[in-house]
Amino acid sequence: MLSLHDLLHQRIPGVPVTKLLVAVNLLVFAAMLAGGAGLWHSSNSVQLAWGANFGPATQDGEWWRLGSAMFLHFGAVHLTLNLWALWDAGQLVERMYGHTRFGCIYFASGLAGNLLSLVAHEGLAISGGASGAVFGIYGALLAFMWRERGNLHPRDFRWFFWGAAGFAAASLVLGLLITGIDNAAHIGGFAAGVLGGIIFASPTNVTEPLSRRFFRSRLFAGGIFALAIVVLINQVPHRPYRWSEEVLARKEIGEFLRDDAAITRTWQNILDEGKRGGISFNELAGRIDSAVVDRYEESFEQLSQLPPNPALPSAPTVEMLRDYAERRMDASRALAEGLRARKPEQIRDALEMARQSRQMNQPGRTELDKPSQEAPADGREPTR
Repeated sequence: MLSLHDLLHQRIPGVPVTKLLVAVNLLVFAAMLAGGAGLWHSSNSVQLAWGANFGPATQDGEWWRLGSAMFLHFGAVHLTLNLWALWDAGQLVERMYGHTRFGCIYFASGLAGNLLSLVAHEGLAISGGASGAVFGIYGALLAFMWRERGNLHPRDFRWFFWGAAGFAAASLVLGLLITGIDNAAHIGGFAAGVLGGIIFASPTNVTEPLSRRFFRSRLFAGGIFALAIVVLINQVPHRPYRWSEEVLARKEIGEFLRDDAAITRTWQNILDEGKRGGISFNELAGRIDSAVVDRYEESFEQLSQLPPNPALPSAPTVEMLRDYAERRMDASRALAEGLRARKPEQIRDALEMARQSRQMNQPGRTELDKPSQEAPADGREPTR
């Protein structure tokens, strides 16, 4: 009697979908490395740029992140573990269900897992990885083994069913014990995989009454899956802020930092030129007005036009830079006025004001740009 593995291999010799999924994950990881990601760990900002699942971004019209996050990994160890599990179980499950149905199970499980993660973590976790979809594969494998248990050799049933069940259970227990692992995505993916295994069941050599029973089972599982998705969508939490507003704030911060560096160089060049002589106080004051005061005033106005949402991670930085731009603007304006009035004391006070403003208001980084802790085993990392 042939083993289950041999029977499945005879039924479907090749596993192109599994190979394609492994290849795509490897290619995305290689592209991320080429784009600046770390080999062993990537920061939150890198994951977000590549399409990680994150409430404010996903709920701000970027629902495609539920799918793109399935192909992102936080490091080589994370990638290796997920692809090993995908290759090991994917070959079996693709042969159990066929290429198209296997692909449907994989993507439905990954999307459902990411949706449950979004709900369970209230949109405050930055997550990525194929683990939700991989758990779905194991769920479908268990559904197949249980359905066909009467047609299998007891040895095959014990080996494949209890092996897959043990792997899934051990992984979920580790998710409870290790901080940072997103068990919600695992559970969501696993449940979707079990339901998908029932929905896409294709039994062979069964009687007509048994076929009707399978039809009812598929219909019931499909109803449960659809109801679960509707419930999850209704439970999606209110986003704390719009990601597009945060991206705009970061863009303005970056532009301000570049402008500030250029203005500071211009300021120093004007002061050096004044020390060398050969230029009148009125000319110096005019250059300061046009090259320093006006530019800081423009930067202040641009920062002031940003959405006034204190929930934005960049909000404290924007407020600090607004204060900094205003101080530098006031100091440079006071310097220009002091030069025109030829008041040495006012000139000294303006220079001291400029020096203090630069020391007190050095631009910082937003919370999402700060280095995070080491990526957990499954790469799903809550925002810190």
